[in-house]
Amino acid sequence: MITEADVGGVHIKYLYHCPRQLWLYARGVRPEHLNTAVLLGEAVHDTSYTRNTPVDLGAARLDFVDGRHWVHEVKSSTRPTPADQAQGRHYCHRLQQIGIDAQGTVLHYPKTRRTHRHPYTAEEAQQARADIDRVLDVCTAPESPSRLTRTNCRGCSYTDYCWTE
Repeated sequence: MITEADVGGVHIKYLYHCPRQLWLYARGVRPEHLNTAVLLGEAVHDTSYTRNTPVDLGAARLDFVDGRHWVHEVKSSTRPTPADQAQGRHYCHRLQQIGIDAQGTVLHYPKTRRTHRHPYTAEEAQQARADIDRVLDVCTAPESPSRLTRTNCRGCSYTDYCWTE
């Protein structure tokens, strides 16, 4: 069963994107390698900011942290989403837990050449803790959450599971 220490960035991203996706992911259903959008995202990640070293925190893997303790995350989408901000907030929370005073997150969108800064405040820290609790609630539920409307599932690697009748 999943514990607080097991909650990583993917869990947080899926919580915001689709709780059902999170529930399936927590149970080992992992069709991401078959999805072209996921493969494109990995390619963008692998070819952007290649001189920086990823930071591995066990369950969480950050793209990189600069000398002023800002977490940097490279995203393949063209615009920010609440999931992106939540994932960055989670990484700041994890860094705080190991004694690194994370200042916030810088989200990089190479396709549009834009960046967005999100300072890590006391409110953000409180939300990060609440997100972890929500992830644990979803993951430990005996039944999967309801599926989203079909239009919200566009591009999702779990579409076949949710929409095959």
